[in-house]
Amino acid sequence: MPEGHVLHGLANELNAHFAGTSLEVTSPQGRFAHEASLICGARLHRAYAHGKHLFIDFDASETHPDSPAHIVYIHLGLIGSLRFEPADDEWGQMRLHISNGTVAANLRGPQFCRLLTSAEAAAITDRSGEDPIRADADPDVLWESVHRSKRTIGSLLMDQKMFAGVGNIYRAEVLFRQNLSPTVPGNTLDRGTFDAIWTDLVDLMRYGVETGRIDTVREDHTPEAMGREPRKDDHGGEVYVYRRAGLPCYVCGTPISTKVVEGRKLYWCPTCQK
Repeated sequence: MPEGHVLHGLANELNAHFAGTSLEVTSPQGRFAHEASLICGARLHRAYAHGKHLFIDFDASETHPDSPAHIVYIHLGLIGSLRFEPADDEWGQMRLHISNGTVAANLRGPQFCRLLTSAEAAAITDRSGEDPIRADADPDVLWESVHRSKRTIGSLLMDQKMFAGVGNIYRAEVLFRQNLSPTVPGNTLDRGTFDAIWTDLVDLMRYGVETGRIDTVREDHTPEAMGREPRKDDHGGEVYVYRRAGLPCYVCGTPISTKVVEGRKLYWCPTCQK
């Protein structure tokens, strides 16, 4: 499942191509045809993301007068994709096609694609946690929730009602970078440790938006600095522990450990993260 930086990157690209423009909105697959007809021809006001949720806000005044719904809500899930392609390049099962006649944003295989009112969209963001990429995130609110919880920090980081947009890669990598065991309960963390986690997530995830990659290794541990081969993985980027089970830690040489926790693989260094 894409992590939060991917959704923010898609929102930025939607705005770059389409903001302020009247657009053709269709559903070649047919499953979103009625909803698409209500906003076809409307101008895209703005696209924005919160955690793993993507919202495309069309000018309400230009939507169908009988429908107050004007925000397309997308959750990509495990197999969904939103790709920017030539407007006439149609292939596959396209749930949503947004086009300016030259470029199209084509959505395939999402978990959710819905047309919402402003109130319905706000209800989704209200239920979500603090997003490290967003300027309006409030770490003080998040700290109160973490500090009261007996759940492990490894579990809390994956809770979208707490750390919105953080996925398995950022979870594993930020804990390694902070030399923190994923088994530490939230209510045993001090504020300094929490702040270090939050600040690191902000830096790493905003960098991910800028580059489209997840790179978490420090300068001393890059392939060039260590004289090693670059990482070869579908996710791209240089990482410390994610998907490196059994391989030596770049810092101490201990084999990276892994186990399934709450249905997801957790990776950590048993020496660096005692």
